[in-house]
Amino acid sequence: MKLSVTYQGGTRYDILSDRHRVVTDQPEDGGGADAGMTPVELFVGSVASCVGYFVGQFCARHDISREGLKVEAEWTMAEGPHRVGQILLAIRLPHRVTAELKERLLKVAHGCTVHQSIIVPADIVIDLNPHSHGATAPDLTEGKS
Repeated sequence: MKLSVTYQGGTRYDILSDRHRVVTDQPEDGGGADAGMTPVELFVGSVASCVGYFVGQFCARHDISREGLKVEAEWTMAEGPHRVGQILLAIRLPHRVTAELKERLLKVAHGCTVHQSIIVPADIVIDLNPHSHGATAPDLTEGKS
């Protein structure tokens, strides 16, 4: 699986995946044009939308209407290092469910792929100019002390 992120000017970066484009930017008070969600909003939104999808699939399997299904997210930041420290998700389902179904629904919600990728961290490798086939990039520190 692949996607790419391209610089669009200012603080805007577009994420491209197959046929889809997602715009990320910073708010105006952060030097951006506010053309899209910030990467942190997108991160939290990714968790919330994944939970929504899993809960929606659960509802479909159990003949519970998905009409009105909503997942609301709030988060706080933490330091050392700077990161999202806590995400609180509230699943809003306007239909009554039994205690047993509620327990199963919450278990399914916790099993969403994005949530599990945070709980069991993915191995993230960050490289500069990979696959350069032996060519070396110019040394940007050359001549600087």
